[in-house]
Amino acid sequence: MKKRIDRVYELVKEMTAHLQIDELNSQSGVTTLDVSEKLAIQRSNASKDLNTLVKEGVLDKSDGRPVRYLCKSIRRHTPLSKYVPSYLETTPLSNQTVGLPEERDVLNIDTFKRIIGFHGSMKNPVEQAKASILYPPKGLNCLIVGPTGSGKTYFAHTMFQFAKQHQVVEASKEMVIFNCADYANNPELLMSHLFGHVKGAFTGASEEKEGLLSLADNGFLFLDEVHRLPPEGQEMIFYFMDTGLFAKLGETTKNRKAAVRIICATTEDPSSALLNTFVRRIPITIQLPNFNDRPEKEKIDLVRVMMSLEAKRINRKIILTEDVVKALIGSVTYGNVGQLKSNVQLVTARAFLNHMEQAELIITIDELNDSIKEGLMKLGRNREKLVSLSHYLSPQMVISPNDSTDPFTTDPYELPYNLYDIIGDKAALLKEEGFNQESINHFISTDINVHLKSFYCNHGFTFDTDSKLLEIMDQTMVDTTRKIYEFSRKELAYDFQTNFLYAIGLHISAFLIRTKRGKTNMNQDHESIAKMVKHYPRELEVAQGIKKIIEANHTIEIPESEVHYLTVLLVSLRENKASGQIGIVVACHGISTASSMVQVVSKLLDVQHLRSVDMPLEMTPQVAKEKIIKEVRAVDEGSGVLLLVDMGSLGTFSEDIEVQTGVKVRTVDMVTTATVLEAARKGSLLETNLENLYQSLTNFHGYTAIDEQVDVTLVQNQPKKAIVAICASGQGTAQRMKELLDDFIQDSLKIEITVFPISILEASEKIKKISEKYEIIATTGIAKPDLEVPFIPMESLFSTEGQATIKKIVERQVVMTYPVLTMEKAQRACKEYIQASYTFINPDKILPPLWQFGEKVIQLFELKEEPSFYINLCMHLAGSIERTLRQDSLTITREQQKEFDEMRGYERLLPALTALNEIIKVEFTQGELFYTYELIKNTILNQSDTQ
Repeated sequence: MKKRIDRVYELVKEMTAHLQIDELNSQSGVTTLDVSEKLAIQRSNASKDLNTLVKEGVLDKSDGRPVRYLCKSIRRHTPLSKYVPSYLETTPLSNQTVGLPEERDVLNIDTFKRIIGFHGSMKNPVEQAKASILYPPKGLNCLIVGPTGSGKTYFAHTMFQFAKQHQVVEASKEMVIFNCADYANNPELLMSHLFGHVKGAFTGASEEKEGLLSLADNGFLFLDEVHRLPPEGQEMIFYFMDTGLFAKLGETTKNRKAAVRIICATTEDPSSALLNTFVRRIPITIQLPNFNDRPEKEKIDLVRVMMSLEAKRINRKIILTEDVVKALIGSVTYGNVGQLKSNVQLVTARAFLNHMEQAELIITIDELNDSIKEGLMKLGRNREKLVSLSHYLSPQMVISPNDSTDPFTTDPYELPYNLYDIIGDKAALLKEEGFNQESINHFISTDINVHLKSFYCNHGFTFDTDSKLLEIMDQTMVDTTRKIYEFSRKELAYDFQTNFLYAIGLHISAFLIRTKRGKTNMNQDHESIAKMVKHYPRELEVAQGIKKIIEANHTIEIPESEVHYLTVLLVSLRENKASGQIGIVVACHGISTASSMVQVVSKLLDVQHLRSVDMPLEMTPQVAKEKIIKEVRAVDEGSGVLLLVDMGSLGTFSEDIEVQTGVKVRTVDMVTTATVLEAARKGSLLETNLENLYQSLTNFHGYTAIDEQVDVTLVQNQPKKAIVAICASGQGTAQRMKELLDDFIQDSLKIEITVFPISILEASEKIKKISEKYEIIATTGIAKPDLEVPFIPMESLFSTEGQATIKKIVERQVVMTYPVLTMEKAQRACKEYIQASYTFINPDKILPPLWQFGEKVIQLFELKEEPSFYINLCMHLAGSIERTLRQDSLTITREQQKEFDEMRGYERLLPALTALNEIIKVEFTQGELFYTYELIKNTILNQSDTQ
């Protein structure tokens, strides 16, 4: 039997075969409705297949409404097809691409120029990528590192197109893609996919199979999420990189050959997530920037390009107000370019739904949902970014459907269907069924949200726990939840699961919003709860501690009834009650709306008492009711079932369901993902009954207070904060300190603090200038300046306690204590620093001679033997050696050279330097020697001051 897509292609070909090029007009071609009716398939499926054929270059698509489709052959040019699909097997394509003039021009341009930031933030990654592809004789393997959604897969595809342009690989080749995460929990299957297997290699291996390495021979293999490869998999891959040889699973000798260029990608730190032996075999590491680190103009360009794709899909002009562009940019919190694309699609889809009959879409701030509106508020807290964005923006951004778009786009975050066709079809059908516009908009808006979230989650767009929490609640609440989690785990010694974070966080968020609105839990039986908690004294004591944390973080008084409720929550999470819970059934119109909501909530809260009923538009009410009844019976555990529905009309089912099942049912309409979360969370608690749960949901207003107003001016007028990092030269170690501090401040503290690396020679002058514009809250490095702020010795900063030290300072707990530093700890700190910071030097080999040099310096200058001195000196010299090997040594001015020549005491250092040079075979420049002696001189002065 032929595939549906083959039948769609043949129908279009048959219906348009008679057309000649001089006969073409706006009415030529086949519509989605034509295909749907003639093949008796759903319009959404017809639309999906037609758009797939357009993407593959087999069909053309008109610009008018309704959209019409034609075979490419009618327009007399061969498509830039990525492969010959099954429906063209009888018509082989020539190896030489023939096309319109503009298509031939596209093939001659540098494909990297399509990347936003080609001359900006992406310049270095692009140059590295080109080097890895063109490096003789066969190019170099490379590793792309970047956070979720930063465009690693898109970048890899661009590299592959560049390789094709320069005939590094044949034009007919396709890049082979493998996501290591898909089989991370099944190493045997993973190895089989990569290397292939022989018959009988494992249970179920009934015949021999080729692996991806064989398929990628003379081409490229892209290993996404490579950190999910088990160690044995990494070892097999790096053996293949070394030798070009591999064995199939089940073979004992590695005698198979393949010539494969490997591109890896990871979101993790390679030094900690991958074997060192694996990383060493990848000579080029390409670091992609975070979205928030990109220049403001690039962010605007990204919005423009993404919007132009949407404008082309709906064939309408899109006009965005300045505030909408800013909100979209500010809404990117954790997902980088991928999250921006998701938000752009969501905004456009909602606007299309609201203005379906209009010739152009004008999107204003009022049309955005609350989470994207919040992006504008976030930008308002950063005056510098706001001003910079405003410099490049006009009051309106106008996007035409004819704006040029990327002809080579291969995007993993591209929807496999035309979302706008689905919106149009659903709206028309719902209107025919008699639904009013408000109900139509609510239903389809929910469906759009769920479709997009489900798609992005299923395509590798995963986030850490904090990122998921931030989708639901604000950062302050996430921080509070983290403190409560650590406190409860320590006090109760329970191994709470991740769902503890969601359960506690969601409960407290909802409580704070109820309190702010002046509402309490009117239907809770506080007397019975108070009696119950007496049986759990340990949990009650911890709940009292949680009360103090909430009161301190949110300046609110927590009543005793809430302490009792927190106690019940702790007991419920500990006991993880599996029976007698209230069942929950979510029933929504749409292909996957209900099931997607249930999937998200089940994963977040790790609960089992949820069921879903998806109701496609063509499903009759009777069939829908039968499906709901079936799920009610399946989920009932004797405590009743809560029915969550997307439209009030479904609430009429309650009585019939109770009669037919004998199960008590209550119904809540206008369901959202937040409502399902709250219902699932409360439904699993020990004391909750169906009536209480129903009443609490009728007063539920989400987890984020939407009526809070932020005084942007007040935030902007606060002085900016800074930390100063001091080393001998202001480069090398100081830059490394800055990177460490930047990473920690950005990832853990969520506070904007600027870190300034400076040289000890110019410390006084630069600190004075920094103080004019910033409030310096701490200093770190090799010397303590004359400032009344905490000073963190460099050895403490690089220690395991360093992050806790910084956090205490930022939180204004300025009475610092530092761990006792031994020589053993100092050596370990130096080794870890060198290993993490440098490429060309081996810490195991370089550290002993540097340590010996330190011992000689102490003898020559009669210094006290302090571990901190060894750390400062060894870290500085390691940087000197690395810079010398890279031919990038520090330089000094003529005045500094003159000062160096006249320095007293330097000649005492020469014997030790000579001995060091003989061991490491590295000749230091005058600039490097100058700063080394400055470090020693500073130590001499510091020790004399403390005597």
